[in-house]
Amino acid sequence: MSRRLVVILGPTAVGKTEFSVRKALEYGSPVISCDSRQIYKEMSIGTAVPDKEQLAAVKHYFIQTIPITRTYTAGDYERDAIALIEKLFAEGHETLVMTGGSMFYIDAVKNGLDALPDGDPELRKALWERAAAEGLESLTQELKEKDPLTYSRTDKENPQRVIRALEVCLVSGRPLSSFKSGQKKRDFEIETIGLTRPREELYSRINQRVLNMVEAGLEDEVRSLLPYRDLQALQTVGYKEMFGYIGGEYPLEEAIRLIQRNTRHYAKKQMTWWRRDESIKWVEL
Repeated sequence: MSRRLVVILGPTAVGKTEFSVRKALEYGSPVISCDSRQIYKEMSIGTAVPDKEQLAAVKHYFIQTIPITRTYTAGDYERDAIALIEKLFAEGHETLVMTGGSMFYIDAVKNGLDALPDGDPELRKALWERAAAEGLESLTQELKEKDPLTYSRTDKENPQRVIRALEVCLVSGRPLSSFKSGQKKRDFEIETIGLTRPREELYSRINQRVLNMVEAGLEDEVRSLLPYRDLQALQTVGYKEMFGYIGGEYPLEEAIRLIQRNTRHYAKKQMTWWRRDESIKWVEL
């Protein structure tokens, strides 16, 4: 098949952006971002969006295009990304480059998502309020009872994932896992490249990246987002910890330590998720 999508994935801070820009220049392709946080207009420092030189080198899609006040799901991304991919192929591209670290977004493009029931804003609001009052663990335990398969696969520290899964269960009367039974056939070839580094090197890069973010003005960016701190998009490593610092819960040094630690944990979860995908060709940088 002459139409090919090259998906470049890997843990946070491994070097996906630089690698994907090189590949895009090699293939004469734009870069299609597959990152569930870089897509928001107001989040740049804390999401490590590509720098000006990288953005100027090749055209990027899905970088800072959605306002933070808009709810945007993996299903939305699947619809928009597939439409863009088809458009670019129709314009004459034979190989396209996609890159990112968002597991659900990548799965949505590669395998497709079954149609989920419409959300219930009132129920979702009530679940967020319950999480704030009782703690997220109360909701994760209910998810474990209603949908043990999704529970076993979900990041239990990510309130957005837990609440959305539980919302589907309550609205539909069915577990979320029952909606993900098949795999959509794409009419283009998909090649998946996974980037990795030795663990100590990766962790060192993560720690330094956090320091660079703080030096670049992460605190000011987070302060500008204080009115929106309860939005799902901001329940994200880097932002949650800075909100705690700004709120007087701990000093800046502790916020930095927490961001570094939680980012390392997230990188480990990413690798655990992708190790189950035998189609990934791993490249150690």
